[in-house]
Amino acid sequence: MPGPMSNLDIMKEGDSFPYPDKEPEAYEALSKKLYTLVWKNGQPLGYMLDFVVEKLLAAPDWIRGLIIVDQKKRTVRAFELFTEVERTTFIAHLMRYWRENKVFDVLKGWRSELWPVYGTNDEVLYSVERSGTGLLGIMRYGVHMTAYVKDETASHGIKILVAQRAANKSTYPNMLDNSVAGGLMTGEDPYKCIIREADEEADIPEELMRERAKFAGMVTYIHVTDERAGGEAGQIYPETQWVYDIELPADFQPQPKDGEVAGFFLWTVEQVQEKLAEGRFKPNCALVLLDFFIRRKIITPENEPDYDEIVRRLHRKLPFPGPHQTGPSTTY
Repeated sequence: MPGPMSNLDIMKEGDSFPYPDKEPEAYEALSKKLYTLVWKNGQPLGYMLDFVVEKLLAAPDWIRGLIIVDQKKRTVRAFELFTEVERTTFIAHLMRYWRENKVFDVLKGWRSELWPVYGTNDEVLYSVERSGTGLLGIMRYGVHMTAYVKDETASHGIKILVAQRAANKSTYPNMLDNSVAGGLMTGEDPYKCIIREADEEADIPEELMRERAKFAGMVTYIHVTDERAGGEAGQIYPETQWVYDIELPADFQPQPKDGEVAGFFLWTVEQVQEKLAEGRFKPNCALVLLDFFIRRKIITPENEPDYDEIVRRLHRKLPFPGPHQTGPSTTY
């Protein structure tokens, strides 16, 4: 039986796309299965798996439109209509066609939420059904918040609010999660999104959020999915999370409202670290907690031998355009 995960193990599970300079063999092996989705100007937009490209080419012409595949460069050009609305509508027809014909299992988790795909200068090129974003390997954006209460009897003077995902979730059921988290839909402001999610998932009032929730930076990474994510394993998730912290009143009692959270735990730092080491947290939520521990000096260069690599990977440079390229970063 494998032993507990180190902080670097936890980091690598969330940021699992191989680095070409550190893991050249793994990077080369994965690259052979990938095509880069590019825009007409050559700008990379995402990493598509080869079997997705095959299914795209197999779709009727009137569904998929003009597709240009460069086998030598391993690139795909697609969805290059005149306007954002036309492109979004066209992709919606494709996703519905795939869903109705049961082409991809991941679309069984249909969410009816549109997520943005950015070009240069933060222009939204088109929007994609949330459950289908991994098929195109495009950027995914979300908001994650760590809530805590002050407790002088606990180590580090705090206890952390941990959510458990509902058993009926299509992705990572029953796993542990950040206090509040959610995906950013097209046109949604991150701060307004975290306020909405806090209300829906934990019944945290908007007034309390506006008074106490603090923006703490961004976490960026590239995750390669496994079976826990639902649908086809191996999808590429380049992700950016806007990170928030909130100190809750000691007597605050969170209440799940939208059915996505089974319940909450108020744990010491050591209890959270134990569950992290056991692999109990959803991978990207684990990264947000590592970031929280680093910012609060719970993880330091003195007690973590892999500190520099962990910090670097928490702020991975991503090859795709979007607001993460110009947004503020976490400072330590």
